[in-house]
Formats: sequence, structure tokens, C-alpha cells
Amino acid sequence: MSDERYERGRALLDRINPENAARLEENLRDVAPDMAGYVFAFAYGDIYSRPGLDVRSRELATVAALTALGNAPLQLKSHISGALNAGWSREEIVEAIMQMAVYAGFPAALNGLYAAKDVFGEIDEKRQR
Repeated sequence: MSDERYERGRALLDRINPENAARLEENLRDVAPDMAGYVFAFAYGDIYSRPGLDVRSRELATVAALTALGNAPLQLKSHISGALNAGWSREEIVEAIMQMAVYAGFPAALNGLYAAKDVFGEIDEKRQR
């Protein structure tokens, strides 16, 4: 794996969601330590770093896709945080998730809204401390 791709991806993920990079490495350390590097290099170093869309747009697209998939709640929560960090408002994120009811069904949209509610609650709780 190219060090340049890894470094570019790691830096981008650190900017979008600072807690996520370290958490990803920690969670995979004992089962698949190389996987975090693949995420950094490919997902963020190659795809998220492409010039065709800005990071803000990519985050909202990812929230919509993960909502529609309906099978990746941890990643959805991570990308909801990333979307907030990239400049989307809570209301805009909620609207994007609700839009998925049309294309992915109400269960997927409801699960996405529950994920958003959890993320918003965690952020509010941290602010109150």
C-alpha cells in the first residue's frame, strides 16, 4: 500500500471525524490490523480525495447510501458525525435520511433517523459536560 495514499486518507479522516481513525485502528488491532490501513488508503486516500465532489457532498451521499443499505449502523453513525463536521446541519441530515424512505423503504429511513437521534444525543451530552 502506498504511504502517500495512506497518509492522505488518514489525514482526511482525521479532519472529517477525528475520533474515528483511532477508534477504527483500536477496534481492528486484534482481529485484522491491516483493515484500518485499507480504509485509510482506499476509501479516504483514493475515493474521498477525488476532485469530482467536495468532502461535504461525499459525506451526505454516504449518509444516504448507508441509510438505504440499512445494515451498517456503526458506519452510519460515524458518517452522520462526519457530515456534521463537514458542515451539514442536523436538519439537512434528517431530510436526507427521510428522503431514503422513498427509495429504500420506511424501515431503513426510520433506522437512519434513530441513528441520527443517537448521534445528536451523544453530541448534546458531551456539550453539557
